[in-house]
Amino acid sequence: MLTTHRKQQILSLLKRNGQVIAKDVSQSMGVSEDTIRRDLRELAQEGLLQRVHGGALPSSPAIADFAGREQLTPDGKIAIGRAAAKMIQPGQVVILDGGTTARQVARHIPLDLKATVVTHSPTIALELVNHPDVEVILIGGRMFKHSVVAVGAVAIEAIAQIHADTYFMGVTGIHPKTGLTTGDYEEAAVKRALSHAAAETIVLASSEKLNAASPYAVISLAEISGIITEQGAAAALTRPYEKLKIVVTRA
Repeated sequence: MLTTHRKQQILSLLKRNGQVIAKDVSQSMGVSEDTIRRDLRELAQEGLLQRVHGGALPSSPAIADFAGREQLTPDGKIAIGRAAAKMIQPGQVVILDGGTTARQVARHIPLDLKATVVTHSPTIALELVNHPDVEVILIGGRMFKHSVVAVGAVAIEAIAQIHADTYFMGVTGIHPKTGLTTGDYEEAAVKRALSHAAAETIVLASSEKLNAASPYAVISLAEISGIITEQGAAAALTRPYEKLKIVVTRA
């Protein structure tokens, strides 16, 4: 079997099953595991999948920088932002992540809401300048320009002093096997600290991030309370999380 054909079959299996196991694929195609692992490595280098121990998972498509993602704001992200904003109750302390979906949350917070928003994203903070009764606590640190958020030891130390009601988390991948993942090691550490600083974590996940994985683990699915995704997300994408008793809100 030609390498190109073999890789196409691997990608087809990945799309159909949500994962591929190198041993199983090698047996079904009649080639060595080394051959399949090489194929997986090359496909990963092309950004077409995410390698994990023993095989591969679909890779997250959320790889563009903030400016690039800001140019593409589908209706689904706007709906997710609107639904998340409605969950914020008067008097609460909430943590709002960085990213384009979280920005939609900030844009849909009512002007008359009295609450406290903690964020490590200057873009989120600026969205709330004209909310007279929203206290904004801006976490500082080293600027991670890809996502326009603060990361590093200074940020994590500041986060440790906070006890929030809810953290609205953005990620690049959420998968039943790997949990919540993102594309940068330091950003993953900050997200983990933010989750541990809140009583509950709600994940903002447009459908292309469901059942996808990125290189760096944030937290497990057992540590989240809910997922907000768009109304049109396929039932097959959300079913694994609903089976785990995670509340899935369709915006």
